Amino acid sequence: MRILHVLSANFFAGSVAYAVALAEAHHRAGHQVWLASDAAALPTVAAQVQLPISQRKYGQRLRNIRALRQLVKTYNIDVVHAHSRAASWVSYFALKGLKVPLVSTAHGRQHLHASTSLFDVYGQKVIAICENLAQHLREEVKMSPTKIVVVPNGIAFEKEELKIKKEELKINNAEHAKAPTAVFTSLRVAFIGRFNGPKGERAAALLQHVFPALLQEFAQLRVALIGGELEQLPAAGKAVLVQLQSQYGERVEVVGFTDDVTGWLRKIDLVIGAGRVVMEALGEGRAALALGEALYAGPVTLANYAEAAASNFGDILSRLQPGAGFDPALLLANAQAFLRQPYRIAPALQQRVRHDYDLVRVAARVLAVYESARMALAVPDFMPVLMYHKIPDAAIATKHQIFVTKEHFTKHLAYFKSHAISPITFQDYQDFASGRRPLAEFPRRPIVLTFDDGYLDNYTNLLPLMQQYGYRGVMYLLGDFEVRYNQWDLATDPTEPRAELMDTAQKQAFVAAGWEIGAHTQTHAHLTQLPPAEAAAEIAASKAALEQRLGTEISSFAYPYGDLDATTKALVAEAGFRFAVATDTGGLHLEDDRMQIFRINIFPHETASSLFKKTSSWYRRYYRWKRKK
Repeated sequence: MRILHVLSANFFAGSVAYAVALAEAHHRAGHQVWLASDAAALPTVAAQVQLPISQRKYGQRLRNIRALRQLVKTYNIDVVHAHSRAASWVSYFALKGLKVPLVSTAHGRQHLHASTSLFDVYGQKVIAICENLAQHLREEVKMSPTKIVVVPNGIAFEKEELKIKKEELKINNAEHAKAPTAVFTSLRVAFIGRFNGPKGERAAALLQHVFPALLQEFAQLRVALIGGELEQLPAAGKAVLVQLQSQYGERVEVVGFTDDVTGWLRKIDLVIGAGRVVMEALGEGRAALALGEALYAGPVTLANYAEAAASNFGDILSRLQPGAGFDPALLLANAQAFLRQPYRIAPALQQRVRHDYDLVRVAARVLAVYESARMALAVPDFMPVLMYHKIPDAAIATKHQIFVTKEHFTKHLAYFKSHAISPITFQDYQDFASGRRPLAEFPRRPIVLTFDDGYLDNYTNLLPLMQQYGYRGVMYLLGDFEVRYNQWDLATDPTEPRAELMDTAQKQAFVAAGWEIGAHTQTHAHLTQLPPAEAAAEIAASKAALEQRLGTEISSFAYPYGDLDATTKALVAEAGFRFAVATDTGGLHLEDDRMQIFRINIFPHETASSLFKKTSSWYRRYYRWKRKK
């Protein structure tokens, strides 16, 4: 994919580090990447173009628009990724009339401008770096929830876990109770962040109300200020800093900007900061007090990690709160408690942070957002996904109307053929989304035909009919190959007819015919009725078992009974599925939510009229109007 990042880079903020990290990760993955920014040179191997994106005078904006448009045309860019409101604004107008998607990342709360309501300047998809920001975009900016995807910043953690020397952990509660403060040697506390704006005000407050008390109580303590230019520090902070330097000398370190944050983190025992600073600190096993522009989240532990991460570790509130700030006395007490009994964070917390913010994982998620934006723009209409089950020779006496006889199914296929409806698979769709196949070849009237459970009549009746018409579909199978009949039906209703499932060889015949195989859990479980750990096992194990037994990639998932909630959707995504189909719930467009794709029930006695309705681009809107869901 050919990716153009557009960013305001008049100083090296977190958003710039984020863009550079993504550019590097995608470049290493084989994509072509360009960066257009204010900076003459950023630390990246990606191609760079200097443009004064942060300058908002209309004459310069117009020149930026023209330059970006020319870049997009010259290099045949596939997606533009903007990293500030100024970048989104010029990118939006630069792409007018071009079939090139725009993705914007919101790094902080957005100011409400007239252009926000007049123009969709953020593009097809918007990445929010934390949940509080996503809530702000939904509730205050009034952005469509289907546009918003929460993807955090990515950190390039080193592969080897940080090894902590035993002597660093020798102080325990009992020793501390007996030992005077002076025994704590080589301790360092650092504020890492900018010295201007709200972050500068936080630094000044620490200098005024926290650091003097710490330096006085802990005789061997060093205090460091890292990450900004000293002249940008508020005047009150500068005055106190001069006094502290005079009184404590080299124990007060003003490091300023550094490109070796990781190196410094390994010299620091307690980190004070927000956003990427806290992520990197926790990833290195360092204790952190999350202090950001919006709030003080306190010491980050496993217990409060999710809540702290939702605010980007103190930087972002979902709604502005008058008088919001932080109590320096509370932060001082937390710092004193740590320095009296130093510790490294729990390994489980370090591992979770390294998982959640791993750059490779985050870059893959961002790439999926690019693909989603590409298809949302290229295929704006609803794409029908039909749900079938059994294809028997004759009608079945069952209260579950989940069959279409062989005779009627033949009529369905004839209808699709006569109306130039082209069945594709989700893997086909992904090939178009990723650029492996040109969008010019995407069918004018696509449809996805899905079949759940893997009944024996799918092999005897369905497969030959589909081959006769030259069609392929998606077969959703159970991961447990020992399940040989519809035992989930009989468990709740013994009068239900027994229906045999295919054996391994018959399932492999679908793979040989070019079908996509999807997962349907191990045992056809009601996922929302299981504890999360059991649900996760049902989902992940089915993918692994099908890939191992059938030798094919499993990239889509079907929720049994259409039974899902936010937790199960997250588990499916975590298991590595790109798509997941529901039953009669989901968005108006496939790209509204790939983990809850609207799927249409097909019943035994569909007519040409009902097939016309269910395969029309307006059907999802009609269904929402009629059924209110």
